[in-house]
Amino acid sequence: MRQAPCAIGKANRVDSVWPDARPAVMGILNCTPDSFSDGGHFADSATALAHAETMLDEGADLIDVGGESTRPGSAPVSAAEERQRVVPVIIELRRRRPSATISVDTSKPEVAAAALAAGADLVNDVTGASHPEMLWLVAEAEAGVVLMHMRGQPRTMQQDTHYTDVVREVHAYLLERAAAAVASGIPPDRVWLDPGIGFGKDEEGNLALLAALPRLAAHGHPVVVGPSRKSFIGRLSGAPVERRLPGTLAALLPVLGLERCAVRVHEPGAVRQFLAIAARLHGATP
Repeated sequence: MRQAPCAIGKANRVDSVWPDARPAVMGILNCTPDSFSDGGHFADSATALAHAETMLDEGADLIDVGGESTRPGSAPVSAAEERQRVVPVIIELRRRRPSATISVDTSKPEVAAAALAAGADLVNDVTGASHPEMLWLVAEAEAGVVLMHMRGQPRTMQQDTHYTDVVREVHAYLLERAAAAVASGIPPDRVWLDPGIGFGKDEEGNLALLAALPRLAAHGHPVVVGPSRKSFIGRLSGAPVERRLPGTLAALLPVLGLERCAVRVHEPGAVRQFLAIAARLHGATP
C-alpha cells in the first residue's frame, strides 16, 4: 500500500493567498481556442502572458491557467496538446512574476506534473481529482488542490441536472473527496472545495449552492466559487456572455464575510473593487 507523504511540508504560496482576510481573486487564463466566453483570445503564449500580467496588476491574487475547455458540450484534448498550451506560459509567468501564485486547471496527472514542475502551486481539478494518481501527485509536490463537483463529463453534464437535495449531495461528495485528499498527505488548508457552479446544475441548483457557500466553508476547508459569466446568469438576466459582469458580482454576494474563499473570475480588477466596497458595507454598523 502506498504511504501518504507527511501532511506538514514546505511553505507554499497558496498558504498566504488571503493576506487580509478577504476573498482571494483568481484570474482566469484560458489558453484555449474554444472556451465559452474568451476562447481563442489568449491561445498564443505572448497574448496569454500579457493578459496574466494585466490581471495581476489589476489585483488578482492568483492566476488559473487552463489548456482544455470544460464548457458544456466540449470535447477533451490530448494530454500532450494541453501540456503544450499551459506549461510554456507557466514557466515564463513564473520567471516574470516570481512571487505570483499560479494554479493549473487540469484533470490529467501528466499535465499537472509538468505544470507543478514548471512552477505551479495549485492544481484545479474539475473532476474532484478522480484520477487515482492525482492526489498522490499533488501531495508529493507539496502543492494544493481544488476539488470541484461535476456530474458526468463536460460533454454530457447538462443532460441531467436533477438532485433530490443539491446542497446536501454536492457537499457530501466534496467532503468525501477532501477526506481522500487529506489521507493522501495534502494538508487540510491546501484542500480547496468548489461546488461546481454550472457543472451539471440548473438555475435553481446554482443559486442554492451559491447561497450555501457559508455552510460549505463551515466544514473547515477553503472554498472556491466560479460563477463568472456562466450561462445561468444569461438565462436569468437575458445578458449576453460579454455583458455578465453585473450578474457575476451579484452571484458573489454569499462570499462576503468568508475568510478563506477564492472567487474565480474573468475580470479581477472589477471584482476586487466590488469586494472591497461590499466588504466594508457588510461589516458596517448602521
